[in-house]
Amino acid sequence: MERSPPPAAVGFGAGTTTIWALSDGRAGNARQADALAQALHAGPVRSHTLEPRWPWRIAAPRRLPGSTHAFGPAFVADLATPPQVAIGCGRQAALATRLLRARGARVVQVLDPRLDLRHWDVIVAPFHDRLHGANVLSTIGSLHPVDDLWLAQGRAAHPRLGELPQPRTTVLVGAPSRHAPLDMGAFERFATQLLDGLSDHGGSVLLTASRRTPTAWRTALRHRFAHAPGVVWLGPEDGANPYPGLLGWADRIVCTPDSVNMISEACATLAPVHVVAPDCTRGRLRVFLHVLRGQERIRAFETALPSFDVTPLRETARVAMQIRSRLGL
Repeated sequence: MERSPPPAAVGFGAGTTTIWALSDGRAGNARQADALAQALHAGPVRSHTLEPRWPWRIAAPRRLPGSTHAFGPAFVADLATPPQVAIGCGRQAALATRLLRARGARVVQVLDPRLDLRHWDVIVAPFHDRLHGANVLSTIGSLHPVDDLWLAQGRAAHPRLGELPQPRTTVLVGAPSRHAPLDMGAFERFATQLLDGLSDHGGSVLLTASRRTPTAWRTALRHRFAHAPGVVWLGPEDGANPYPGLLGWADRIVCTPDSVNMISEACATLAPVHVVAPDCTRGRLRVFLHVLRGQERIRAFETALPSFDVTPLRETARVAMQIRSRLGL
């Protein structure tokens, strides 16, 4: 078993903390690392997109001989002046944070690194990963930047969305997955029910798709909602992504059941969240949705989209407060 270095002894003076956010560049990982870093630090955050070389691309976060060169010469140079705090998300970043800890940085790793947890000062992982340890902080869902200020900025950046008829139904569409096998038939039924609800109760739709959304789903959405009141954004061909405005102006939100990140961000708003076919999910995703339903933060999607009182789910601020205490920030 690899031995863990002792915790670095670093002092933090007011206004002096330097902080880095590290990830492999995948949208979900980068967003979590950046959001936590920003929540911890009022000043500038330096974001690193890591490009590991062979064999560290598959070995990370394990240290092999020469691991300081795993991310190329620029990162080797960065190791000479490490930050006081480094936040990593994902397996590749877990190697980078280990290297930085050996150089004196305090390090926080987001998501299970699948290695001895003592290599990091703090581990942040969703509760459904069932990770336990003295340095583990558990969250409901994922980390993200969505809070009152972020939502207000979204509304200010997209004021025309606020002119659409209410209720404004924001629709977040992901993709079928191994843990959420929503087939085309179920997807078509959902689209029909949503349009029926708009026809019966009025209002407008603010719809967006993710990078993962299949072409067949995109085609169906563009055809089905071509004449619906509202906005449909399915890719760069539709202009700038209005996602912050879609959440900021939402009176209610409908999500497909496949993405913890997407549902976590929806649940950070003040809007009721309706999840399509949550009972089709499996494994850890099903556990996550079960907890949210138990807290009455989400409901299963139905045509009427009834309103209900909610409390925003905002784990990033809570976790940041705990990390400040643990690291003496």
